[in-house]
Amino acid sequence: MSNFVVSARKYRPSRFDDVVGQEHVTRTLKNALQNDKLAHAFLFCGPRGVGKTTCARILAKVLNCQNVTDDFEPCNECPSCQAFSRNSSFNITELDAASNNSVEHIRALIEQVRFQPQQGKYKVFIIDEVHMLSQQAFNAFLKTLEEPPPYAIFILATTEKHKIIPTILSRCQIFDFKRIQVPAMVSHLQEICEQEDIQADKDALHIIGQKADGALRDALSIFDRIASFSGKAIQYQDVINNLNVLDYDFYFKTVDAMLTEDVSSVLLLLDDVLRKGFDADIFINGLAEHLRNLLVCKDPATLQLLEVSDNLRERYRKQAQIAPQLFLLTALNIANDCDVEYKMARNKRLHVEMALIKMAYIHRAADPAAVAPQEKKNPGHEELSSEDSDAKEQEGEETEEHSPRGIVASRIPQGPPLPRDKGGEEQVTEGAEDEDTERQEEPEAETAEKTAAPPPDKRQKEVSTATSRSSATESAANSTSKKKVSRHAMPQLNGGLDALLKEVKEEEKNKQSERIEVTLDRVKEFWKEYTQACEQDSVKTVMRLTRLSVDGHEITATVGSSLAENTLRQESRIMDFLREKFHTKSLVLAINVDQAQAPKTPKRKKVALSDMDKFKKMHEVNPLIKEMQERFDLRFDE
Repeated sequence: MSNFVVSARKYRPSRFDDVVGQEHVTRTLKNALQNDKLAHAFLFCGPRGVGKTTCARILAKVLNCQNVTDDFEPCNECPSCQAFSRNSSFNITELDAASNNSVEHIRALIEQVRFQPQQGKYKVFIIDEVHMLSQQAFNAFLKTLEEPPPYAIFILATTEKHKIIPTILSRCQIFDFKRIQVPAMVSHLQEICEQEDIQADKDALHIIGQKADGALRDALSIFDRIASFSGKAIQYQDVINNLNVLDYDFYFKTVDAMLTEDVSSVLLLLDDVLRKGFDADIFINGLAEHLRNLLVCKDPATLQLLEVSDNLRERYRKQAQIAPQLFLLTALNIANDCDVEYKMARNKRLHVEMALIKMAYIHRAADPAAVAPQEKKNPGHEELSSEDSDAKEQEGEETEEHSPRGIVASRIPQGPPLPRDKGGEEQVTEGAEDEDTERQEEPEAETAEKTAAPPPDKRQKEVSTATSRSSATESAANSTSKKKVSRHAMPQLNGGLDALLKEVKEEEKNKQSERIEVTLDRVKEFWKEYTQACEQDSVKTVMRLTRLSVDGHEITATVGSSLAENTLRQESRIMDFLREKFHTKSLVLAINVDQAQAPKTPKRKKVALSDMDKFKKMHEVNPLIKEMQERFDLRFDE
């Protein structure tokens, strides 16, 4: 078997200066050593893989090092440092609290504290994952942690600081470790590549750093995996294929297609992503992050927030220059809403496709002139030929079909409110805009008539001309409205809305004339008719025993039990039957329960039976009783 050692162990820092991304901790510890103001208990807390245990080991080595350097680093050459490197030092004890979390383990640790160190100045106890100790173990550890011997130093490490009881926290000097930034990880990985003689793209190392999520140990584990796959040359494409990461090119191409309203390319890019095995939510989240990066590139002051390589940063900057800020903000909002509602969507692919289509048409929603250009007015009200009207209608259909639903409709300029007739109802006509135009031009015509009134013959000619023009315009509008109604599959109204209202009113009058007066005799007659037609015997019995009363349009049915009430309520067809008979929908049925109405059964008189009478009753039921009496010679007590 080979002597391969993973990078996380092979390149574990052995000096404070080698620790990556935790300068605030290492500098404080070195100053404490320099000023001889070292605490007796430390608590290192922070996320995984950021150097808590590493710093604890380095501090333990420095405390017992026989040749400490001028900058208070371990020499790694003295017997104490060599013994610690071989894991054979008696002065440094490491305890895993995850597997040694009981009171007995803490008592054994306290017993070790009682003995002074054989070599060196201090006995250092490193307790990893200290939050795993039980409540009783914490309580047993309190006294020793508060007042240890002068040669004992405790270093506690944990990833969950909130699980440690306050009495332990108050006895320790707390150091908070932070997540390691991507540039620091990339720099450290480049140093390892130089030592291992590996050629690596900087973009590939950036992807590894981003995937590690602030943990250097995770980054080194990913690096070993990629190095095993790629060998001595780590390429960007190899990294994204192994880590299941979408290429940046997909997002750049998607935004370019959106800026040019190329919806087909956007949908094809999404299909390509899905064919590669990625989920749609991964694509929409990656697109949201891409839009955020473009928004960051808009301002040079926020350009430092972009954690990518220099080549990629320049590519982001170029695309950010051509992408409007309004587009980026709106698209980012749509992507966020899509991500929030993704789990509730049944057709998840369609849900993401709709979000992408909305992003592609954002600039149309922002520019109303690009959606629906202003229609040219016809001041002379010239008569439109059927070919022109059909051509305009076809042009309007194409614009409506190719426009995104919801965005275009909200930006179509609305005309003035529709006129109302005498009854207060709106007149729905397709020629409303032409009528409004005529009404706006009527004051100008009146002013012209006042200034120069033409002779009567000329007036009559103008009136006839205007009448012919208005009739022609009305016929063209009617033909257009008929075509649009048939295209949307809506019913045609003969005579308009007024005729429809008139028909409804006449129908109501006919129904009122056919209504029958609600009387008790009529109700009983129809009630009996329904009872005879009913199929269930239980319902027939209940309805026959029901007592009826009438108050206006309210029928009250009184029954004798709650069971009868439930039976009557479940028979909901009776009200439909009565409303149809009386020709009114305002009929109401109320059900009351009166226990006094329930049929009374005669009570049987209780008679005391003798033993002989009981035996005779039993013999009538079972004749073998007599045989049993004779066989066993049974007699009645006197």
